[in-house]
Amino acid sequence: MARYRPEPPYTHGTPARTAVLLVNLGTPTAPTAAALRPYLKQFLSDPRVVEIPRALWWPILNGIILNTRPKKSAEKYASVWLPEGSPLKVHTEKQAKLLAGYLGQSGAHGVRVDWAMRYGSPSIPEALERLRAANCTRILVVPMYPQYAASTTASVMDEVARCLLGWRNLPEIRYVRSFHDDPGYIGALAQSVRDHWVRSGEGDKLVMSFHGVPRRSLDLGDPYHCECHKTARLVGEALGLPAERVLVTFQSRFGKAEWLKPYTQPTLEAMAAGGTQRVDVMCPGFVADCLETLEEIAMECRTAFIGAGGQQFEYIPCLNENDAWIDALCRITRAHLGNWLELPEPDPQALERSRQRARELGAQR
Repeated sequence: MARYRPEPPYTHGTPARTAVLLVNLGTPTAPTAAALRPYLKQFLSDPRVVEIPRALWWPILNGIILNTRPKKSAEKYASVWLPEGSPLKVHTEKQAKLLAGYLGQSGAHGVRVDWAMRYGSPSIPEALERLRAANCTRILVVPMYPQYAASTTASVMDEVARCLLGWRNLPEIRYVRSFHDDPGYIGALAQSVRDHWVRSGEGDKLVMSFHGVPRRSLDLGDPYHCECHKTARLVGEALGLPAERVLVTFQSRFGKAEWLKPYTQPTLEAMAAGGTQRVDVMCPGFVADCLETLEEIAMECRTAFIGAGGQQFEYIPCLNENDAWIDALCRITRAHLGNWLELPEPDPQALERSRQRARELGAQR
């Protein structure tokens, strides 16, 4: 059997294409325990996500977690599920379609835009096969994680590399490593806060909740913690807020190990108990609303804040299909596409005039 598969049956004269592949974390196919089990197994089997020796982790994962967590997680997913599917899937698909339109309007004609999930469906292998069949020989992979983390961004890079091992005709690959301090992304976040304040007024504090990672990752050199804080600082500055009105917290802990602190829900409870009446909460580490924002923050944390004595909890939605965000995403992708973008053929007469001018300048020296 051949080690490398034959290429798709397109003719050798088919023009090569350039593509952008947006990749988000993942989602089950349905809010049921049956659908959650394979999704969670794939997610929690990734050594980038759980850095515990397999011999220790495997019995815990298969013997305990996959027998208890799917049902609980399914109930949470059911509380936010949309008629079209999971919120993350719905928003990511819409973002891809909008980006394709924005790229076309910006002059980046012929760039194909596709999307995938690191875990679940549509998978990275499925998306890459679609691009392969379309003769996309230049692929820009955009992990939709603003802040780089080994457990997210690097895992996408790992999976892309693994998929390409069996290809005969390898494409050029570029990655967007992170965009935590991109001016367009920061501007879109700040504008989303202003728009929310116009509708609902300002809270006493603005809490920026980022997805947590084990504290050990920071100690080992992962830049995620630093990039989260830089994002928060830049958004606060863009809004003209004093430092004491902005808090950075981390959510979604898993297991008993110490994770990045302060933790979101305990912080909100302490704020309410300490007299904070109204709080605004946003999640800048997510570019699309999902289980972690809609259920964990907008539902669970709201209940915890009000239960601890707070009066008003305002969740500021993720960027989703926000025009300013899609424009920023277009600019980010264009910058990374660079010389892959098809440029118009130069005007022959204008080119000849340039050459003549160069000859004249050379003669004057």
